[in-house]
Amino acid sequence: MVMDSHVRDLRYFVAVAQDLHFTRAAERLFVSQPALSKQIRLLERQLGVTLFERDRRSVRLTGAGTVLLPHARGVVAAWDAAGAELARFKATRSSTLVVGMSTSPGRRLLPAIRTRLRARHPAAEFELRQARWDDPTAGLADGSCDLAFAWLPLPAPEDFETLVVAEEPILVALPEGHPAAARAALRLADIVDLPFLALPEEAGSLRDYWLLTALRAAPPRVGAVVRSTEETYEALLAGLGIVLVAAGNAPLLAHAGVVTRPLLDGPPSHLALAWRRGDRRPLVAAYVAACAEVIATRPATGDASAALVVEGGEGGLGDADDALAGGGRVAGGEGDGQVADAATA
Repeated sequence: MVMDSHVRDLRYFVAVAQDLHFTRAAERLFVSQPALSKQIRLLERQLGVTLFERDRRSVRLTGAGTVLLPHARGVVAAWDAAGAELARFKATRSSTLVVGMSTSPGRRLLPAIRTRLRARHPAAEFELRQARWDDPTAGLADGSCDLAFAWLPLPAPEDFETLVVAEEPILVALPEGHPAAARAALRLADIVDLPFLALPEEAGSLRDYWLLTALRAAPPRVGAVVRSTEETYEALLAGLGIVLVAAGNAPLLAHAGVVTRPLLDGPPSHLALAWRRGDRRPLVAAYVAACAEVIATRPATGDASAALVVEGGEGGLGDADDALAGGGRVAGGEGDGQVADAATA
């Protein structure tokens, strides 16, 4: 009789089976490669079968691994669905809103929303949660967040409602010694054949947006996949590619060795407050209304790039002070507390 296995171990197995590469799977799971290998060996010992054939050059599923994979995926998916359902249940019984962030909205928006919301709901509490770069919904899709500040486009937009918080021009970030950096401004024709730094594939349509896929005649060249601000900065310095960045997030990358240039014919970027369609909880509606009021009362600057300002741009949580002033607890996600999309959005 096969002993019960932990969902975590099955999740690890599914990740390795998907990538057929222990190091890449470990990066996606935010664990070390040795720890992942150890857990897979323990799972194999517990099941009494070998799941992967390994050699120095490749990783392959065995027959037993092929049999297990669809069942493991089903268990992991069911567990995630149960967690999301429980999160939604708890949210209906709680006066706490969990607000996810792909990038902090800046402009003192959070404390302004908090002031208006607390005036109407004095018992309301807020937890601000940093999202991983492979989740473009910033916690909405899996139910871990009630609302989220996220970059458009969202996957499955029919599942969400949005309120645009900021519209900004797109800049090109590139090494200061790059030939294109000699120009004061760039056009798509200047960069279309260059390698780009990309969001993880799991980011879907958002990844395509920041690669300008819809504006190209041929697929983009991806020089590297980046999952954090630090990875993006280091990849730029290493010359692995260029990256597009919203104007307000440029300070996160424009350090020694990296410069930004306007992309004159690029599309604008849009940061939005998003929530699940059909979520009519009073506290969610009140947060959306407070955000809309704050946006409506902000003075026009005449400069789209000033619509969003990211402070503390040293690669950490860009607006932690702003977030705390907003009366919320800042909780890092599985991405080590980075400002998600700060480099690639």
